[in-house]
Amino acid sequence: MTPPDQDVTVFCQTAVDAADSIEFVVTLPTFRRPEHLLKTLKTVISQDPGCPFAIVVMENDANGLEGAEAAKTFFADHRINALVVIAHQRGNCHAYNAGWSMALATYPNLRAIAVIDDDEIAAPDWLDSLVSVQAQTRADLVGGPQLPDFENRARNDRKRHPVFMPHYDTTGPVPILYSSGNVLITRPVLDAMPRPFLDPLFNFIGGGDSDFYRRCREKDFTFAWAAEAWVAETIPARRTEMSWIRARSLRNGAISALLEHRAAPGLAGRARTVAKSLALLAVSPFRGVSLWRSSKLPSAGLYHFYVAWGRLMMEFGFVNEQYRNPEKN
Repeated sequence: MTPPDQDVTVFCQTAVDAADSIEFVVTLPTFRRPEHLLKTLKTVISQDPGCPFAIVVMENDANGLEGAEAAKTFFADHRINALVVIAHQRGNCHAYNAGWSMALATYPNLRAIAVIDDDEIAAPDWLDSLVSVQAQTRADLVGGPQLPDFENRARNDRKRHPVFMPHYDTTGPVPILYSSGNVLITRPVLDAMPRPFLDPLFNFIGGGDSDFYRRCREKDFTFAWAAEAWVAETIPARRTEMSWIRARSLRNGAISALLEHRAAPGLAGRARTVAKSLALLAVSPFRGVSLWRSSKLPSAGLYHFYVAWGRLMMEFGFVNEQYRNPEKN
């Protein structure tokens, strides 16, 4: 059952329905968050998309296995179709690739996979909303908002910062998606995209999902947004510190420039990206003042400057690997 392109093993499996009856799979990567993983699973098993579905948990800590053990115990106490797999290679792209490949290998009549992270809580109708919007729009990929839930309630004003705000407001077709933390991906996409689905180059800097969506768009796959399919993302106190927000803003800029280089390789493409970065830096004070006024959050005023500066830093090889040290992320 192990996919040929991944260093993956099956840790445990439970089944209520026949594998060929499963139409949807919720994939859930986890890394050293066993307590929150259980909170996430409680909201996932209550979903009702109107047909049998399964859960695939991808443990990315092959040494500690805290998440795998927690999930195994949880599934033993519930009637649910589920798999727990170990992605032995460290990195979030490896975890996603392991789960998506295993879902395809295990459930032959799979129609789509949904993705949620182990620091998120799903809305009661989360999966049904994603599926419904996909049916209405016929989009190949459907995303939903990740609403920040700050552990430090005194920092709730940070919700107005672009780092934490959803990319879209209303349900319907959209040009592209950006995050893999809340998304439905249909079977045609999974069958058409080359493996590994997410490029391991992005394992520790993030952006593997954005790169995947960019390549999907190049293949003419379409995107939609389901505003009702929200998840609540738990934001630890350290992520509300200005040093973390600044690092995330710089990283966002670096990723955007890196993706532009991939889309237009060569000297001419690089020159256009650098020119764009310089232009963004030049207008960042004006955009910053506008964002400050609209958000009423002074710290948000620096976001566009940091993004532009991060783009230029990438040209010299400086990209913040925020996922390299999870205790600091």
